[in-house]
Amino acid sequence: MAINIAIDGPSASGKSTVAKQLCQKLGYVHLDTGAMYRCVALYFLRTGLDINDEDKLKKALKDIKIDLTGDGKVYLNGQDVSQEIRTDRISQQASIVSANRFVREHLVTMQQKMAEKKGFIMDGRDIGTVVLPEAELKIYLTASSKARAMRRYLENKERGIESNLVQLQNEIAERDYRDMHRKISPLKKADDAILIDSSNLNKDEVVAEIMKLITEKI
Repeated sequence: MAINIAIDGPSASGKSTVAKQLCQKLGYVHLDTGAMYRCVALYFLRTGLDINDEDKLKKALKDIKIDLTGDGKVYLNGQDVSQEIRTDRISQQASIVSANRFVREHLVTMQQKMAEKKGFIMDGRDIGTVVLPEAELKIYLTASSKARAMRRYLENKERGIESNLVQLQNEIAERDYRDMHRKISPLKKADDAILIDSSNLNKDEVVAEIMKLITEKI
């Protein structure tokens, strides 16, 4: 029996990494909603679109085509932007873009259509509360801002990107505040979600813990 799994949590808590590993083990499909918002943010930055211009915004959303492949690639209008959307600049812009009502409505509708069939793992910030409220298993994955900043710092280092650990922690705290206090679909734990704090866990330990929950649920 296939189920849908929702994984919510703040930035750099390891949602996408864990979701991808779970999909490999289960043969499920990973829907990275964060990548979708990052694509919209990148498109807006490239085009210089004023997010407050509602008419142009609605028209632009129709011109944005996002494709997520099974091997983790992300395409924006046919171009591979898998690496570009992971920069700190896009992370900050995605947080701003995701607070826009029209952007959220457009992408949520797209995400819900994608997951109409069972066997999907979707991660983001409002999956269990808004996008997939009927998901059979909901996880709220979090970690301290210090632990998340260190993870982001090490990821940047692997990519050859220079970054400052203190600055990263401040940016993560700022994004947490924006995401939790936005008027539309704020980041919060669904009432029936299971909380997992990964501050002192590695990704394999988190995956193992969630696999136990999935086995029990199925």
